[in-house]
Amino acid sequence: MGNDIATNGFMKFLSEVWPTPFDPYAWKMIGCYMAFELFLMRFVPGKKFTATVTPSGHVPVYNANGIQCYLISIATLFALNHFGIFNPADVYDNMGKLLSSMNIFAICFCTMLTIKGLNFPSTKDSGSNGNVIVDFFWGTELYPRICGWDVKQFTNCRFGMMFWQLGIICYAFKQYQMLGGYVSSSMVVSVLVQTVYIAKFFWWETGYFCSMDIQHDRAGYYICWGCLVWVPSMYTMHTYFLTEHPVALSVPTTLFFLIAGITCVWINYDCDRQRQEFRAFNGKLKIWGKEPDYVSAKYLTKDGEERSSLLLCSGWWGLARHFHYIPEIMASFFWCVPALFTHPLPFFYPVYLTILLFDRAWRDDARCADKYKEYWGEYCKKVPSKIIPGVI
Repeated sequence: MGNDIATNGFMKFLSEVWPTPFDPYAWKMIGCYMAFELFLMRFVPGKKFTATVTPSGHVPVYNANGIQCYLISIATLFALNHFGIFNPADVYDNMGKLLSSMNIFAICFCTMLTIKGLNFPSTKDSGSNGNVIVDFFWGTELYPRICGWDVKQFTNCRFGMMFWQLGIICYAFKQYQMLGGYVSSSMVVSVLVQTVYIAKFFWWETGYFCSMDIQHDRAGYYICWGCLVWVPSMYTMHTYFLTEHPVALSVPTTLFFLIAGITCVWINYDCDRQRQEFRAFNGKLKIWGKEPDYVSAKYLTKDGEERSSLLLCSGWWGLARHFHYIPEIMASFFWCVPALFTHPLPFFYPVYLTILLFDRAWRDDARCADKYKEYWGEYCKKVPSKIIPGVI
């Protein structure tokens, strides 16, 4: 009897604090957003982009229309508000229900991907990890496609990253309404620095198609739930917090945070641009005014075919093997610090990002060592620091 009362009490408490995942309006927002982004992904014109061939010989091909879809999405949000069709502040007001609903969707979606990968894989870069739980968590396919849509391009870029941008704009709309017609300086800095970072992402989306997330991490719970639920919630948490906790920054402080944050985003972008152009020109260009130093590394595919890759040892990539993570972490600090130190919650993201990127650096080093063998050892001698020059 006592256990039944305790159980019923706990379930009642849970139902009171946990937002319902069955709210029709929340599902309507999710469905319309997904359908719109899928439509843009398929029908907005873009250049054909061919990514790096996979170990099985598969050549991923994308419609590179990221920046166009990004601009259309933002313009559409403002248009919907202008014509009274949709109030962006509703996203803030219903965020709990949206995340609760997306958790249900993501679990079902990842289950479907697991079954699809084991029975109807899109490419040869698939298979079981030997354990059903591991299959669900890590995924069974590297490049799954459904009805012609690339799953990871949608979940990672067009759902997760796009919501990051649209979500923080919606939070700013909510603060504008709450404060009676203006937005705090702290909100302005946070949204602007993040906007520059996210715009950079979509401008450089083809580079992301050659990143570790796409080329080496399978489409499972780790990646897909992360982009469908974790990114919309945790990557926007600091701006969500600022909505009801505005901070009035002085003009010099505002300008410093803004300029410092944008500078860090630019350095992060320039690192990626430098390596991308170096490989595009097959090493035949100058880096910081000098002929580049590099290692021409050979490796074998799963089919036994020998290929080569150029490992850049100059410019940003001569400072550390993963130096580009440093400006990315610093940029995240500058879009969170406008909250000042009134509460630890806004600083969750920079701490989380530091752990994530340091772990990724170690994983990427291990993968490259296995792929390039002795060539990676040669590269490490030329660039001994992993992340922080002269430290680690």
